[in-house]
Amino acid sequence: MDRWGTTRPCAIPDEESMTLAATNSPASLRPQSGESAPYYDRYISLVPGNDVLAAFEDQRRQTLLLLSGRTDSDGDFRYAPDKWNLKEVLGHVNDTERIMSYRALRISRSDKTPMEGFEQDDYVRNAPFARLTLSDLIEDYIAVRRATVSLFRNLDEQAWTQRGTASNNEVTVRALAYIIAGHELHHRKIIQEKYLK
Repeated sequence: MDRWGTTRPCAIPDEESMTLAATNSPASLRPQSGESAPYYDRYISLVPGNDVLAAFEDQRRQTLLLLSGRTDSDGDFRYAPDKWNLKEVLGHVNDTERIMSYRALRISRSDKTPMEGFEQDDYVRNAPFARLTLSDLIEDYIAVRRATVSLFRNLDEQAWTQRGTASNNEVTVRALAYIIAGHELHHRKIIQEKYLK
């Protein structure tokens, strides 16, 4: 009996079976024009291939490699006085992934209630990122990404193409997955080029 009181055996799929299952689903298709506001094309275009679930896992490894061994002084670095420091950038990536995943959850459940946008500068300004350690934010990143992968991996085929409204624009669940992945890639490139040269 497991902790939820069920007695049936639970098979844990291996990586190969999950990849094979993904190749025949809407999750394996890239978002088409009209699945999100044109603004997000810049993020979607950064995601290589047609397997966003594999992209999530690859990104997690690459980001952790990039940030491993960094100190809090690295986290406090700003490449210009009016720019976020590295901890704020990572916190912003985490916040945005949470918000986009929340949107995907609601839309995948056929919730047609329009969702408001969010002002990223206000979120960073009112966040505790400055007093957190870089290690705290990396742990948060790991937790957020794990939750994101779990959400998207467990969607059925119909959910991936569900449409909803966020920030006054129609968006699909599939587009939100690619936006999450592309948004991280966008900021990781900035981190590599501006913060950790």
